[in-house]
Amino acid sequence: MENFIVSARKYRPLTFKSVVGQENITSTLQNSIRNNLLAQAFLFCGPRGVGKTTCARILAKTINCFALNAETEPCNSCESCRSFNQNASFNIHELDAASNNSVDDIRALIDQVRFAPQVGKYSVYIIDEVHMLSSSAFNAFLKTLEEPPAHAIFILATTERHKILPTILSRCQVFTFNRIRVDDIAKHLEYVAGCEQIQADPDALHVIAQKADGGLRDALSMFDQIVSFSGGAGITYEAVIDNLNVLDYDYYFRLTDYLLEASFSNCLLLFDQVLAKGFDGGNFLYGLADHFRNLLVCQDTATLPLLEVSMGVKSRYQAQSLQCKPVVLVRALELITKTEQSLRSGKNQRLNIELGLLQLVLLIHPPVVEAPAKGNLPVAAANPAPVPAPEKKTVVNFRAGNPIRTVSIQQHLKKPGIEPETEPVNDHSVKEALPEEPVTPEALRNAWKMYVQQVKNSGRVAMASALTLAEPQLNAASLIHYEVQNDSQLWELELEKANLLLYLRKSLKNYSLSIQLIKAEQAPEGKYFTQEEKIKALEARNPHIAELRKKLGLEPE
Repeated sequence: MENFIVSARKYRPLTFKSVVGQENITSTLQNSIRNNLLAQAFLFCGPRGVGKTTCARILAKTINCFALNAETEPCNSCESCRSFNQNASFNIHELDAASNNSVDDIRALIDQVRFAPQVGKYSVYIIDEVHMLSSSAFNAFLKTLEEPPAHAIFILATTERHKILPTILSRCQVFTFNRIRVDDIAKHLEYVAGCEQIQADPDALHVIAQKADGGLRDALSMFDQIVSFSGGAGITYEAVIDNLNVLDYDYYFRLTDYLLEASFSNCLLLFDQVLAKGFDGGNFLYGLADHFRNLLVCQDTATLPLLEVSMGVKSRYQAQSLQCKPVVLVRALELITKTEQSLRSGKNQRLNIELGLLQLVLLIHPPVVEAPAKGNLPVAAANPAPVPAPEKKTVVNFRAGNPIRTVSIQQHLKKPGIEPETEPVNDHSVKEALPEEPVTPEALRNAWKMYVQQVKNSGRVAMASALTLAEPQLNAASLIHYEVQNDSQLWELELEKANLLLYLRKSLKNYSLSIQLIKAEQAPEGKYFTQEEKIKALEARNPHIAELRKKLGLEPE
């Protein structure tokens, strides 16, 4: 029985060209060799499994090759290359600083540096996990690193650059290795599967690549694990999902369909299936946020390359994204973030997530308020004036003592040109004439206060405070202006506006009313001259301060 060699070793790159996902670094190193501008000390830093030690070995092999080809790659046929390929070269010395980090270890390495190589031009010293060296070992290494012999090349590798002494960094050329892209890892796994004559599902390879989180070595280890699990039957999507304990894409596509259908019961049943399979609720929310993010990315062809999934899954995302409004996806992501935060402080994780799912249903399908019954309407004129259609574009006005300048709320959204949702009030769809009795500013204020009281009685203290920060202003066109202090209040009141507007229309018997939210610019810091101004500024930033001050009966001195 032959000894098994793991794929990470068996398919380790032997040339710069075969290194995966680090083209900017390999091309720089090749140019340095080609132009005879090779430094004597390098620092390779980056996450684990991205090719730091591999590139160090290839560099050592290349600079000692006797017959480089036109692409500045080793020939693999000369005496030096053969010894490198057989791990028998005396020109390369590797030290693992994780277990050899004392002053004595460094001194032994320094003693070796004095001897010139027997074959080839350079002796290459690779120190892996160099950040593990003790301070004394670093200090003992400084002089040799600054003025090494002409035949010595030092390559330091680390996953934690911030732990390297500045005096070491200043003596090295620093190369930062990036996490490898999902597509690049998937292509390499496909290459390995072809070499091993293993049938592999592209969707399965993409899941492995995503799970590897940018590390090719981790991806190859998982690849070997799945091959062992399948027993030579090939790598299928189902095998990867089961073995790596990954939540299937299908759950999130189905859940989104249920949300779009307003089927809350199916959402709960699907979440129960997820829990029954042993998945954590926090991971479920993380995956749901990633799913909505992918749907948002699909809204614009320019951002489609950001979708790191297989072509089959990408087509499903594109099809489902056509059913979703960008503004709803943005608000859904905000809601999921709040739900994730509540999991840290709440004791009942399942209830918090189920409540979050219900809020998602209500966000996508706001409650529809029926128009008043025909018999309850006042007698209309023979030819009633047409009721103006509600504005499709929500506008926020910014003012600070200057003429009001109008800015669209579109500027707060991810994709320019997408208009926010219109309020979920369907009274304008009624063909019969609706009442439009005159409204006075005093009547508006009284109706507003009644609504605020209802909100406060329902326990929503923060929303009640947000509705008392300013006085509603009514103009001649039945347009109500209300001023808010920040973006947070703006979005919260946007969600509340539909219910508020319906209440005002019914109470004041005027269905031509509309509400426009105005955001006031903040006063510059250090411009509050009295204690009252300072307190008002704090209360404007946080409505809870005003509520707390009222409860405690605190007044400014």
